[in-house]
Amino acid sequence: MVRDRRPSPQTAAVLIALAETGENWSHGYDLCRTLDLKAGTVYPILIRLAERGHVETSWETAPPRGRPARHLYRLSTAGAELARTLTARARAAEAPATPRATRLSPRTT
Repeated sequence: MVRDRRPSPQTAAVLIALAETGENWSHGYDLCRTLDLKAGTVYPILIRLAERGHVETSWETAPPRGRPARHLYRLSTAGAELARTLTARARAAEAPATPRATRLSPRTT
């Protein structure tokens, strides 16, 4: 039996940030800065997401001279679907509650 766990808030933030970049590749460092999360949080999340097939990874092909190639990340199709689901859940949670129907008091005649 496969257990369906909801991602942590940090994992959801990484997925949503990657979704906002579309099909463009992102650097882990950029995600750290954008999300105001430490590398020790972001990189393990990216590794787990890649292992689960939610994130595609690649190495930078032409790094600037004097700097080593960096790892690049973007959402896979499955990751994009998960990000859409998480975004919808977040919006639903932020939506104002539907006003309850007011109860009419019994009429006294």
